[in-house]
Amino acid sequence: MSAFMRLTVSWALAAVAVIAAAPDQIESKRAQHDTTADTNPGSSFWRGIPGIFVENDGRGRPVPGYRTEIRSRWTDRNLYFLFMCPYEQLNLKPDPTTTAETNELWNWDVAEVFIGSDFQNIKRYREFEISPQGEWIDLDINLDAPRHEDGWVWNSGFKVAARIDFGNKTWYGFMQIPYAALDSRPASAGNILRINFFRSQGARPNRKALAWRPTMQNTFHVPEAFGSLILVN
Repeated sequence: MSAFMRLTVSWALAAVAVIAAAPDQIESKRAQHDTTADTNPGSSFWRGIPGIFVENDGRGRPVPGYRTEIRSRWTDRNLYFLFMCPYEQLNLKPDPTTTAETNELWNWDVAEVFIGSDFQNIKRYREFEISPQGEWIDLDINLDAPRHEDGWVWNSGFKVAARIDFGNKTWYGFMQIPYAALDSRPASAGNILRINFFRSQGARPNRKALAWRPTMQNTFHVPEAFGSLILVN
């Protein structure tokens, strides 16, 4: 085996080890009622709900100062996420709109969740993004399509809210996603979805890209790296 081949094999094994070592499951706790625009982690809806943390880049390397917490809940109708995102300096889109979808929102500060219910064709999944200003975009992703970005014309009917705590340099993002937009099954304890979380923060050339499950590539769109979300009572 050549030195190049040995290096390639070593890198591949290291990448597999990083992915395998990363947390691979988040629990979504059942809620007795739906809620709207709740960005307060201390509210009765979110208080005491354990979360997961996104604190590494897409290669699994630590990104100090940006440890992002994510919590999830569900009801018969909706799946919820709360993002808590520390920052150093915000990179915000001028003239934001919160009444219509913002295409290419990923060029600015965003928190993202990719969700799939198809375990046979993992290249089909849904993408949801929110900015610190409450802008949003949702996409129906098909990686076999020539341009998967064109999936932004799909509309899930999801709702968002956001607020910026300038004093503590943290912004909060809330998502309410209709469960029917994600899964052909009714929402039920024990349901498992494929999932990954990401965050983009700051302006280039110092832009930070964080991933819950490392993709080991220069893109977030690596469904082989997804973990799982399980609905629990």
